[in-house]
Amino acid sequence: MSDLPITDEGRVTHHFHPTILRSYDIRGIVGQTLSTSDAFAIGLGFAHIIARDSETKEAPHIAMGRDGRLTSPELAEALARGLQAGGAKVSDIGVGPTPMLYFADRILDCDGAIQITGSHNPKDYNGFKMVKRHASFFGDDIQALGALLEDGVRPADGGSYQARDIFADYCNRLLDGFDAPLETLVWDTGNGAAGPAVEQITSQLSGTHHTLFTAIDGHFPNHHPDPVDPHTLAFLRDKVAECGAICGLGFDGDGDRLGIIDAKGRQVPGDLLTAFLAIEYLQRCPGADILFDVKSSQAAMAIVTQAGGTPLLWKTGHSHMKSRMVEIGCELAGEMSGHIFIKDGYYGFDDALYVALRVLRAMAVTGQSITAFMDSLPPSYTSPECRVPCADELKFGVMDGVAKAVQEAYPAEAITLIDGIRITDETGWWLIRASNTEAALVVRAEGLSEEALATKTAELENILATQGITWRMPS
Repeated sequence: MSDLPITDEGRVTHHFHPTILRSYDIRGIVGQTLSTSDAFAIGLGFAHIIARDSETKEAPHIAMGRDGRLTSPELAEALARGLQAGGAKVSDIGVGPTPMLYFADRILDCDGAIQITGSHNPKDYNGFKMVKRHASFFGDDIQALGALLEDGVRPADGGSYQARDIFADYCNRLLDGFDAPLETLVWDTGNGAAGPAVEQITSQLSGTHHTLFTAIDGHFPNHHPDPVDPHTLAFLRDKVAECGAICGLGFDGDGDRLGIIDAKGRQVPGDLLTAFLAIEYLQRCPGADILFDVKSSQAAMAIVTQAGGTPLLWKTGHSHMKSRMVEIGCELAGEMSGHIFIKDGYYGFDDALYVALRVLRAMAVTGQSITAFMDSLPPSYTSPECRVPCADELKFGVMDGVAKAVQEAYPAEAITLIDGIRITDETGWWLIRASNTEAALVVRAEGLSEEALATKTAELENILATQGITWRMPS
């Protein structure tokens, strides 16, 4: 069954590397902190949890899928064995974007689902995103999974395996009801898992479509699959200019994050993209809540307020945002990272392909292109979202030190602790938080003027210096 230790009572035990059990998924470096033994244990433990918490005695039905990383097949084989050892009925949808796995979870009416993916991380990373009863399995759930395996899990009977092809159904659902007239567009999937789906849907759309790097290749030979990093968007920006496209659409490695380049070559941040979508949505649903993550700008929230909506802040992270949407009944949410969630007419999970189509539809319905929207904005004095290298073993200790420093330096009313530390006053704000997906701190600042932004940036740099981190905001 596996080479994992077995207790005298017949329980399989396993110890995970402490850095891989993260806030909203499991992720590590394959061969260093993450292994096929981890994958087997995750399958066994997850199947046990789903069966334990089920209201029936039937074998739990669990869908699984994987991205195109080089290590995903071996992890998938081990995961499938673990799920079956836990007594699960496994439906394997094969290679595809993470939102296709979320879609499978819904249409196959699964009890749980797991996607093997390293998302936008470097090619030696991989990991697992999990769903239980159509909701994110994260935070305390992941820690409980680790504790369960430490104690040991007794294998169960009744496991089975079936390959399921839902690719065509997924693409058809993306296109369901889409009838907006289109012009010239560029799509860049960066050799990630969304490539075949982009080829399929663009073949059925009006307009002229130029697709870049849609062949799945875990070596990522053309550029890193992160549509928020400005450096990865160079190919997209150049192709938009060459073709005179109305915009360019970029996707991360597993297709749940979207980046956009407008016709003038400007990168559209995730918070502003959420605000753009909110304008059309609020015309139909005035007064609705629009949820932003804590990294989002005051400028984006002001757009929502002006459009008649109510902007709200919440914790960064796809699992945190989806859970909060359910709690407050919100139908549109977005993060700076390009995770955007639409329940209005869809399922509420982060699907970059669907979001791309909704952006195109919003342009057609409102008559305002994404370029015209960017032109209409007042001057912006915001920093990019930056990552400050900080080892996984150190970053949370650094954040504890930052928290003590700000409590000594700032009044309580200026401090927001929803996720990380955000300091706000009448001239702007700055944020420091520990990344849950990388060995880094995430920082951002915004000011009402260039001078105010410079002041906020200096405050941020000085606070980091109190923790022994010398870092300067790039110009």
